[in-house]
Amino acid sequence: MAAEVRVRAAPEAIGAELAAELAARHDSSPGAFLLGCPGGRSLRATYAAMTGRRWDKLVVVMMDEYAGAPPDAHYSCTRFAREEIAAPLGVPAERVWLPDEGYDERIEESGGVDVFLLGCGASDGHVAFLGPGAARDGRTATVEIAETTRRDNLATFSAFRSLGEVPLRGISVGLGTIVAARALRLVLQGADKRSATARLLALDAYDPAWPASIVHEHPDAVVYVDAAAHA
Repeated sequence: MAAEVRVRAAPEAIGAELAAELAARHDSSPGAFLLGCPGGRSLRATYAAMTGRRWDKLVVVMMDEYAGAPPDAHYSCTRFAREEIAAPLGVPAERVWLPDEGYDERIEESGGVDVFLLGCGASDGHVAFLGPGAARDGRTATVEIAETTRRDNLATFSAFRSLGEVPLRGISVGLGTIVAARALRLVLQGADKRSATARLLALDAYDPAWPASIVHEHPDAVVYVDAAAHA
């Protein structure tokens, strides 16, 4: 069954709606609230809309990190998590998790991810560092990053001057990690995501050639699309 689709006027409208849902889920959580978070552009409006609320139970579960990335590098997910999520929301460092080889066990021992926020690669439908052909039941592991994904990252991280500067490997949650969450919320926004949106919405089931379509296999999945991406 295809995931629910909600079209909103602008990223800010998506961000406000998602932030309100996350706050309600957080506040009703009996224990830690684990939120799966991507870096990059897609969820920035959501993270911004989350500011000004109390997130005392929030655990930020980052999706990926480049192999060997210095923690302050412009493309580092560690830096992104610290500066663009944790600091504005008042989340201490010990509640910001970065993937490692024992990630899935750590998540499971803590009760599982409550909501995974997802973006979608413009050219290949990647989520995290999972490009076309990623294993449906894959768990967190070090992966080779597809060239299509690396090319998408040239747009995401404008300080990269060439494809050769984009790392070849990274550690990433797997599709099995993602689909095990209680809920999935995928965001597509901007004119550069029109083709990706059209391809995702043309599907009503998981297609290994388009990893973001994993949302169609989840019973509580919503795809948010802004007007520019839906045109």
